[in-house]
Amino acid sequence: MIIVKIGAVVVGLVVAFFVVRRLSRQARRRRVSALPFPGEWKEIIEKNVPLYKRLPDTLKDQLQGLVQVFLDEKRFEGCGGLEITDEIRVTVAAQACMLLLNRQATYFPKLRNIFVYPHTYVAKTLSSDGRVVVDRDSVRLGESWQNGPVVLAWDSVKGGTSNIHDAQNVVLHEFAHQLDQEDGVADGAPVLSRRSRYVAWARVLGAEYDTLRSSKKKRRRSVMNKYGATNPAEFFAVATETFFEKPKQMQKRHPELYDELREYYQLDPLEWA
Repeated sequence: MIIVKIGAVVVGLVVAFFVVRRLSRQARRRRVSALPFPGEWKEIIEKNVPLYKRLPDTLKDQLQGLVQVFLDEKRFEGCGGLEITDEIRVTVAAQACMLLLNRQATYFPKLRNIFVYPHTYVAKTLSSDGRVVVDRDSVRLGESWQNGPVVLAWDSVKGGTSNIHDAQNVVLHEFAHQLDQEDGVADGAPVLSRRSRYVAWARVLGAEYDTLRSSKKKRRRSVMNKYGATNPAEFFAVATETFFEKPKQMQKRHPELYDELREYYQLDPLEWA
């Protein structure tokens, strides 16, 4: 009986610890997001993130608060000799936080570190044919590790922000992966607001993924980058890029897909135009 009581007390203390920590984190986030937004940060966003200028004022204010919390919690590290500056941090944060607008922001809870290279980098990958493991060099613009960091190439970040109509944005892409991975699986199905929504999500995105695979195989033109035909996780990331940067084309050619993403992101980029 004593052992049972002690065990219950320990469990209660552990639960209380996590509750207090969560409440403390939420209180800190409210304080940080309410701080005056630095003028120099706003100038960086206006210069480097053209999509920001299309947002209504209410979303601009919301984005600024999200950026402040994001930068308070995430650690940036330069690679390949790159020195991390406010321009890099704010430019990346502003685009990543676009994906959190109008939703209950979790601030990419599994992400702690963001590594930034000055340019496209070469990563080592291991592949196997069942008998022999081969070490291959892989040239990358960015990557998102499950339960790990996001890696970005700064020249690709700047290139992706300069043209908001090409649906190629490495930050939106890699942070969409972070959203997808929040449930522990990179499968193109992020955490949805209601369990009942997964049926429609699977039906619509599954069909659209198959269509993109067919378009790639038959070399047909598509609104979305054919890289999305790689697997369902890449499809979700590519669809996210297209949703934010080519909303008119996506809504016209893939209305059901657009509606699913609009419901998920709680945003309608068509209204910003």
